[in-house]
Amino acid sequence: MTWEVLSTIGTIAFAVSGAIVAMEEEYDILGVYILGIVTAFGGGAIRNLFIGVPVSALWEQGMMFQIALLAITTVFLFPNNLLKHWRRWGNFFDSIGLAAFAIQGALYASDMNHPLSAVIVAAVLTGSGGGIVRDLLAGRKPLVLRSEIYAVWAILAGLAIGIGVVNSSLELYILFVLTTALRVMSYLFKWRLPNRNIRATQ
Repeated sequence: MTWEVLSTIGTIAFAVSGAIVAMEEEYDILGVYILGIVTAFGGGAIRNLFIGVPVSALWEQGMMFQIALLAITTVFLFPNNLLKHWRRWGNFFDSIGLAAFAIQGALYASDMNHPLSAVIVAAVLTGSGGGIVRDLLAGRKPLVLRSEIYAVWAILAGLAIGIGVVNSSLELYILFVLTTALRVMSYLFKWRLPNRNIRATQ
């Protein structure tokens, strides 16, 4: 039950972030719904293709789709009221979504006896794939690949599950809390991975 609550929070966070990006780009109402849904479920769809789960399995999450649609509708109808709260709490809820979905993706791949590399990729795709697709559809550079450390935490979560360090429900919850905390700290303290701008050297 607790895990379903966390996944629900993640779904709402990703759906809202997609809707907000669409409204920032001045998309019409259809674009807002499409971008919101893609952000919430795009990572899971890509993961399913990668690890061999039928994409149609996504449609079994009927309640999650309804929750995502309700969240998107609320954002579209009351953008000003929600935006100030989103700017304060959005990154926190997004961190919860990243952790919950990364662990979910890793468990999917692990339960299907895929190798470690596939478990890690499944974690990354589920945790951050929706955000990458959202940014590409919005004509933006994917935020998760160029700003604060983001996908790295999904990689570490997938690694912990893939090598068998985390097995029991208690250990999964500890991993969830740890992944969420690391993501929160990375944007609070502006942790970034090294990068190199080749334009500056030309």
